[in-house]
Amino acid sequence: MTIRFAAIGFEHAHIYGQVKVMLDAGAELVSFHDADEARVARFQAAFPGAQRAQSIEQILEDDSIQLIVSAAVPNERAPLGIRAMKHGKDYMSDKPAFTDSAQLEEARRVQAETGRIYSICFSEHVTQKSTVRAGELVQAGAIGQVVQTSGFGPHRLFGAYERPAWTFDRRCFGGIINDLASHQIEQFLFFTNSDSAEVVAATVGNFKFREYPKMHDMGDLTLRGPQAVGHIRVDWLTPAGLPVWGDVRLFLIGTEGYIELRKNIDVAGRDGESHLFLINGKGARYVDCGDTEITYGKDLIADILDRSDTAIPQTRCFLASELALRAEAMALDLTNLSAD
Repeated sequence: MTIRFAAIGFEHAHIYGQVKVMLDAGAELVSFHDADEARVARFQAAFPGAQRAQSIEQILEDDSIQLIVSAAVPNERAPLGIRAMKHGKDYMSDKPAFTDSAQLEEARRVQAETGRIYSICFSEHVTQKSTVRAGELVQAGAIGQVVQTSGFGPHRLFGAYERPAWTFDRRCFGGIINDLASHQIEQFLFFTNSDSAEVVAATVGNFKFREYPKMHDMGDLTLRGPQAVGHIRVDWLTPAGLPVWGDVRLFLIGTEGYIELRKNIDVAGRDGESHLFLINGKGARYVDCGDTEITYGKDLIADILDRSDTAIPQTRCFLASELALRAEAMALDLTNLSAD
């Protein structure tokens, strides 16, 4: 048994990964909507079996559709998700799912009232094989209790395609920490098994792309949970010489060992992505993640059908978003300080 779903809003290319993870799990893509003809053409070429809806309302009012997925402009994602839940549908948003605290609180209220699912596709975790494999190893006790995480999310601003105008205006995406670091915040909560955390400190700055004063190109923060600390750094400073968009890494420090993930590239090392290194009392070894199963789509289908909470717990989706917004709001801006 499976589900029927629709896609609305293709402003970010993450929509292709969101749709694919559901199709790979056996869900049926029924329809889609986007206002831009070029984006529609690209989407139709990638997924020719779905029908184009004439409006968002047409999808919302289709009772056969159980799930809506979206990678719209970030500040439009929460209003769409709230509408979807009010129409009795579950929702999967690209990250960031919220750009201010008012959106988050309204989504929390509507989710509690309707009992619908508001899932956030933190793709650097749930669709990335080395991260999924690391979760399996940690849960099996391979490095003991995780007491610290260090996550790095560098990105390239300009490269294979032209970024839309909203990329350069933090009012549209909530800021660099809220956008990029939401991945690492969610992973901190997951790997340390934390159901609460506080933001100890945060900074942002615009050091290279000063021609875009409404964005920052660097951000970092420190989190403290009940029994662990997390350090996070994100940026738009990936140099042109790197053959991938970012050298994304995660370090998990445990009481009995540690794990390093090189998610996109092993610089001057092995080819490909999803590299995992495990060091504990038994030695140091490379772990092949090639056969690791991505279960997010399958788990989300089960949650929709069974009204369960297994793909990403609802509380973690909201808490990760809350911490990202809080860190962004309190961040010390180093841009002008660095210019003095």
